[in-house]
Amino acid sequence: MKRTREAPTFQLRCLGFCGADDSVEPSLLGAISAQHPWVEWGVLFRKDRAGLPRYASSAWLERLGEVNAKRTMRLAAHLCSCRVDELLRGETAFIAQLHDDVGFRRVQINATAANGCDVSLFASDAQAETCVTALRNACEALPHVEFIVQRNRETRPLWERLLNETPANMSMLFDDSMGLGVSTTSWPAPPSTTSGLRFGYAGGLSPVNLAQQLALIETTAPGRSLWVDMESSLRTLLKDDSDIFDANKAMACVRCVIDEGFEPSSSETPAAQPAS
Repeated sequence: MKRTREAPTFQLRCLGFCGADDSVEPSLLGAISAQHPWVEWGVLFRKDRAGLPRYASSAWLERLGEVNAKRTMRLAAHLCSCRVDELLRGETAFIAQLHDDVGFRRVQINATAANGCDVSLFASDAQAETCVTALRNACEALPHVEFIVQRNRETRPLWERLLNETPANMSMLFDDSMGLGVSTTSWPAPPSTTSGLRFGYAGGLSPVNLAQQLALIETTAPGRSLWVDMESSLRTLLKDDSDIFDANKAMACVRCVIDEGFEPSSSETPAAQPAS
């Protein structure tokens, strides 16, 4: 039952679930999105792991595109490894294809060693400037896509430079665990309200602690609009040792958001777009 409480002091843009893969039927995700359009499904992209747990196969992605034919689902492509490296070198064809063929509207750039990125690409000042120029050019070339940069100590050479005239279609994800899913007892202060920069939080969120962490985020970023994202806590290991994306755990988080009074307003949900 939904709790009776004062209206939250921040606006939840969307609730992100990363790691959707071949273990979950795309039509099930579509059904959840139809009921709760503020849910965002994140898909990890890494060439050498496609089809393995947490990394969807091309056949599964094709099915997802069919389910999302009306382009009403919130989908985020979480780039890892060489997919990040490609973007930092100025290649955007893969992202454009994901948008056109499946309907991905957001792209998260996991530029960390834990995600297999070649961090030496931005090791020096000159290299970092080159990568940032590539990211700015990508934002300009694909204005209909929102690019998300992980903001942590490892990616500092990128995001610090992007704070100066941040592209309108760029956001930042605060993830001090650097993609390792480590829980936190405090959240970083959000960007200044004058910057207009959209942002989100990730790191150790789960069905067990989501209510507590949303309350903590509320004290950190009152009056702001943001999203939250999780991955590792959504996995379940079955008796046959298969590692699956557990839609039941995702729905537990959806129920938590509703019960705790953080359900996003309809104005924050995406409008349908025709398939390309």
